[in-house]
Amino acid sequence: MSDARIHHDGRRRLPFLTNSVMGIKTRLSILTFLQFAVWGCYLVSLGQYLGAAGLGSGIPWFYAAGGFAALFAPALMGAVADRFVPAQRLLGLCHAVAAVMMMLTWHYGYTHPHPRFAVIFTLFALSELFFIPTVALCNSVSFALLKSRGLDPVRAFPSIRVWGTVGFVAAMWTVNSIWTDGSAVGFTLSESSPHAMQRFQYTVMQLFAAGVTGVVTAVYAACLPEVAVCRRNTISGDWRTWPVVGSLRLLGDARLLPFFLFSMLIGVALQINNGYVAPFLTHFRGMPEFAGTFGASNATLLSSLSQISEALWILPVGCVLARAGVKRTVAMAIFAWVANFALFAMGDTGRGIWLIVGAMLVYGVAFDFFNVAGALFIDRQAPASDRSAAQGLLMMMTKGVGASVGMIVAGWVVNRFCRWEIAADGQRYFMGDWSTVWWIFSGYCMLVLVAFVVCFRISGSDRDCRA
Repeated sequence: MSDARIHHDGRRRLPFLTNSVMGIKTRLSILTFLQFAVWGCYLVSLGQYLGAAGLGSGIPWFYAAGGFAALFAPALMGAVADRFVPAQRLLGLCHAVAAVMMMLTWHYGYTHPHPRFAVIFTLFALSELFFIPTVALCNSVSFALLKSRGLDPVRAFPSIRVWGTVGFVAAMWTVNSIWTDGSAVGFTLSESSPHAMQRFQYTVMQLFAAGVTGVVTAVYAACLPEVAVCRRNTISGDWRTWPVVGSLRLLGDARLLPFFLFSMLIGVALQINNGYVAPFLTHFRGMPEFAGTFGASNATLLSSLSQISEALWILPVGCVLARAGVKRTVAMAIFAWVANFALFAMGDTGRGIWLIVGAMLVYGVAFDFFNVAGALFIDRQAPASDRSAAQGLLMMMTKGVGASVGMIVAGWVVNRFCRWEIAADGQRYFMGDWSTVWWIFSGYCMLVLVAFVVCFRISGSDRDCRA
């Protein structure tokens, strides 16, 4: 007997593709899987390709590109979704354009072994310009569709968001292991393999993988149920109501402004982790005592422990938020960043590998507790007609102002203590005093934690976000 169901339009559909409560949760889980799989293809490993291509000094700018895009693109797209275009359609359109630009970035890098910074950076930045808004749009689509089925996002969203982590990890494992050599394709984790340095984590092929995944995500998003537009398709003559400008007015909301400001400060930590952990782990290959260790040869795979930790910690976030409230939940996240960087400062890929593993395990607390608590808090506090714009503004503060300015400053710190060198095996590694670098970042997060505990005061918010 077939499990397909016949709907009023006469078409047969599998149960998980229906618009029932279970069906919509499954469809949103698939969307979230694809959304973060795109990012997982390159976010952690991009620095390794840039270093090998002779663009190591430009790593901060490539990671800041997403930050610069987040300064206005999420708020703009969020406002458009609130007023003109259904959010799921806009999500698919943004993914399509981002995928095309990513494929152009890959093609240029593939045909130019020593790419010019200006060309490849411009193409990559244009891809980020359209990809970054999709994170907030994905949240908005999920919240809207869950509410339309009578579900509480506080309880239903974490189990959906965990599939984003699964997608991110799956993409990381793939680019860590897969290699191409002409028409030949294979997988390897072995440092002794002749194809070890042809794995996607070291080459521009990681961008090809991201582009292909982006196309799939664009097509899938276009097939989601409709999300209602809250306002009519008109723009008032008052410039203060225009997209982005209207979104920025949310900064004047006393309930939201404190959280937006601390989001900006916390956003620095996430981008540092994304940009420099893989080059840090790989640099141990340039040290004879660590050259043959698993962690030094499989930095992207080892880094996936952070995302696995994220998957483990995201499920209890709703319970923690309901019991502890926003302030305590976010404070736990900031303290986890302090511990994350401190453990990196003391670890290595030899006997100190357990410290690095520990750093990656606390990453889940740092990432999940802040991002889920932040997204749900903003959804509860923002006006109903501006919720997509508010999610975009949160993205702007964390991955915009915080990530762009913070990553450039962090890049100056890293370049002050480390530099790219050609080792005995003929490969480029980011060698230097990494311990000092990580202690500086840990100290910064401790200052942010103290300021947050002392200064963050919003009446009623914790009660509003408890179950």
